[in-house]
Amino acid sequence: MSYEPKPGMPIEALDTPALLLDLGPFEHNVKTMAAFFAARPTALRPHAKTHKCPQIALRQLAAGAIGITCAKVGEAEVMAQAGIRDLLIANQVVGPVKIDRLTDLATISDPIVAVDAPENVAELSRGCREKGVRLRVLVEVDIGMQRCGVAPGQAVLALARQVAEAPSLDFAGLLAYEGHLVMVPDAEERSQRLRAALDVLAETRDLLAGAGLPPRIISGGGTGTYDVSSSYPPMTEIEAGSYATMDAKYLTIRSEFLPALTVLATVISRPAPDRIVTDAGLKAMTKDFGWPEPFQAPGVTVRGLSEEHGTLDVTDPSVAPRPGDKLRFIPNHGCTTINLHDRFHVVRDGALVDIWPILGRGRAQ
Repeated sequence: MSYEPKPGMPIEALDTPALLLDLGPFEHNVKTMAAFFAARPTALRPHAKTHKCPQIALRQLAAGAIGITCAKVGEAEVMAQAGIRDLLIANQVVGPVKIDRLTDLATISDPIVAVDAPENVAELSRGCREKGVRLRVLVEVDIGMQRCGVAPGQAVLALARQVAEAPSLDFAGLLAYEGHLVMVPDAEERSQRLRAALDVLAETRDLLAGAGLPPRIISGGGTGTYDVSSSYPPMTEIEAGSYATMDAKYLTIRSEFLPALTVLATVISRPAPDRIVTDAGLKAMTKDFGWPEPFQAPGVTVRGLSEEHGTLDVTDPSVAPRPGDKLRFIPNHGCTTINLHDRFHVVRDGALVDIWPILGRGRAQ
């Protein structure tokens, strides 16, 4: 017996676990963010590492985004194959294999890449010369996350000069991501700490401008900080990504967006009156930011996830789901949960509308 989901099927008829994208909340989220940026000089360049799906990226572009951000060359390749040209890889691309792919990508799109080391600048320049392509480059600045990037100030200027002087490379500006601040729960504390980090970035921008290397692009920002980052003069574009689908973690600090992403599961066992078990475990939902949250299921909480099972506690046994019933969960981290699935089951008003392949899934190289 073959099974293939077809448009018009009710959600309850879908096989599980299934990743659902509800078009109503999704469209609300895309329009809400687009409207915010339409009234500002700062542009939106959504991060595709969350959804990894060209159909979503194309809808973000149609709503006004200037381009798409990716985490890896593999994601950028998928987006370029869908016809998207303006692509930022917000990461370092290091080594001959990846640089060979990056320079191939530059023959069909217009990628931007980040650097934070002189050796990488040299190998990027060499790779571009061999292919006869040019590459836009951003110097990554560490504004407090302590991941990649060089220290603000003179170190940035020195690397920017090397990029500007390197054959086949264009110094386009700076990349500065405040990932250590995007989840700060208190909005005022989040804003104050971010403004302090951006003050340092502004000083570096002014240093470069004074040396004859004014940044055309200063890129950063996330869903948790987009409103403050976009209102601050150093930033020219914001890379927020999770807003389109949302997850339970971001919903605690961003009430203007709606939960569009859920995982559909089937109750497969009720071994005790106060406990049920579903078929969605760690291979369908991640727990790096906490347990997924049952969606519209009062009195049910997640006790834990194993590989193939989700175990839930029931506070009111009289209304608990029975084996065969369906439950939906809001992932606590959408990015890593989406990466477990091959496709979105796109739904509206309780019925399947379409299937969107997650073509960037697993493209970690």
